[in-house]
Amino acid sequence: MICILLVAGHGTLLETQIKKDETGLYSHLAGVPKALLPGIRGKKILDFWWETVNMRQLFSAVYLVTNADKYKHYERWATANDFPVENVINDGSTTLEDRLGAVADLELAIRSRKLQDDIMVIAGDMLCADHNFDIGQVIRFFRSKQPGELIIYYEMEEGEKSSSRGIVEVCADTHRIKRFLEKPTEDLTSSRLASVVFYCLQKDSLSHLSDFLELQTQASDRSFGRFWEQFINEKQLDVFGMKLPTGFQLIGQVGLPDYTKWLTHFSSKQQDSAAKPITCRSYARVGLMGNPSDGFNGKTIAMSISNFWAEVTLVESQSLVLVPHPLNDPTEFGSLQDLFRISRKEGYLGGLRLLQATCKKFYQFCSKQGIALTTQNFTLKYDTNIPRQVGLAGSSAIVSATLKCLMKFYNITDDDLPKPVRANFILNVETDELFITAGLQDRVVQVYEGLVYMDFSKQLMEEKGYGNYVPMDMSELPNFWLAYLSDPSDSGRIHSNVRQRWVSGEPLVVEAMKSFADLTDKARTALEDKDWTLLAQLMDQNFELRRSVYSEESLGPGNLKMVHLAKEFGSAVKLPGSGGAVVGLCLDPEKLVAMRRAFQEAGCVFCAITPYNPSACV
Repeated sequence: MICILLVAGHGTLLETQIKKDETGLYSHLAGVPKALLPGIRGKKILDFWWETVNMRQLFSAVYLVTNADKYKHYERWATANDFPVENVINDGSTTLEDRLGAVADLELAIRSRKLQDDIMVIAGDMLCADHNFDIGQVIRFFRSKQPGELIIYYEMEEGEKSSSRGIVEVCADTHRIKRFLEKPTEDLTSSRLASVVFYCLQKDSLSHLSDFLELQTQASDRSFGRFWEQFINEKQLDVFGMKLPTGFQLIGQVGLPDYTKWLTHFSSKQQDSAAKPITCRSYARVGLMGNPSDGFNGKTIAMSISNFWAEVTLVESQSLVLVPHPLNDPTEFGSLQDLFRISRKEGYLGGLRLLQATCKKFYQFCSKQGIALTTQNFTLKYDTNIPRQVGLAGSSAIVSATLKCLMKFYNITDDDLPKPVRANFILNVETDELFITAGLQDRVVQVYEGLVYMDFSKQLMEEKGYGNYVPMDMSELPNFWLAYLSDPSDSGRIHSNVRQRWVSGEPLVVEAMKSFADLTDKARTALEDKDWTLLAQLMDQNFELRRSVYSEESLGPGNLKMVHLAKEFGSAVKLPGSGGAVVGLCLDPEKLVAMRRAFQEAGCVFCAITPYNPSACV
């Protein structure tokens, strides 16, 4: 691939205002081309683009197209920045009136240097908030979409007008550009996705440039906006879009106020993001009804609780570092006996693998979805107080919190990664990358947070790829309690052979999963009506149904002991997850104190549940 940087624009307005500025602050910039003005961190705007594309393993050559008026400026820049001077192309124009136009400048470079390769073309005088994006990721996405061209776009910030940009309408599934509108009025499109002069063109498509220019006699009509309108809207040729989650400015004719405003804006954004760590939490969850049918096209209701959480902190750094947790990822032990006891109780795998798998999957997802990330590095560390292996979704909480941090760091929005897709993403990190047995409800409630009704019916999952997820009212909830084993076994073993029986169509299992879904719908009504007596009855039925499908051996003596203990005090009780804990609803508060003491004396940890209500934390 060959890269061509276009800097042949005549910045008449900006140059004039710099010359007329009475403050004297910009007198040293008089006559300096726009691309050679200082950018962020004191570097020239063009310096950033040259650093981005100066990668010999990706580009066989890089060319720069300028005009006769500013040629000497760019010649000096080239010698100072190890840019091949012979690759600086002069288009011969000296004024705005005799300019060739952007498409003609590109065609000149291709024709004069007899280029016969795929082309990446970039306007080298744009100011970009994050120039250090992964240019290799852009090229790989372009290759994956061939035959087809590629347009880079960004989401406009508040205050930017669509009438000042080329606007694209992009198919969310295929990433194909459905329509290109050059500086449209707001009534023509609702899209806020703006195209910039940052494109990839196949070598077989370069002839379209000459065909386009033959029909355009005015330089003002030789813009890329007009070219793409014809290429996409009229000829309906394949062009795809890739999003850069950052902002662009200084596009086209701009003045000194634009330059100073956006330079200050982008600089302050970088300083803020560099100085401030990003910390995100995800909470443990309890399944109140329907589980374990979430893995069997059933329905569930689950609730996030603030008693237990996982917290991840991300801070920008020179290299990418994943910090082991001193307790959950031990590498030092007091003795061989100490290693033996910790390994027997905690297992061999802590949270570090969850961080790594999430980062890997995040990069893979963004590449596939046409989102070009910056090359900023970071340090990730985590902490959690969610007890291990008691079915409270501790591993998915770490993944969820990590994903929140990555989204904030790279400016990935809910439009880029919608909540239902985010829940699937978290599940895939665990099942596809780490081969952890998991259902979907944990990830859904940790993404949506609060009290959530979930329908995973086969039709929904096949049609949309996700279920129907409905946040529920959390006001005036009853007092749920939680107890868990202080020395649990692996919660993932609890599922036994039920999945195989379900897949083979065993009537007992198939009907049980339908019954779980029916209980969930009834529990939804009970919660909405605040009928706690009915809810308690349904919780008991949920457990008994589970006992009928899973053998008592599979459920395990520890879980059964906790259930029996709760029933001695007349409390409703069920498993909140895959095993190792029970969640209950005791309608007689006078028995709660005695029940707590009984659980503690039985060697269990007991606590009153504090629901996490996201709407109360806004």
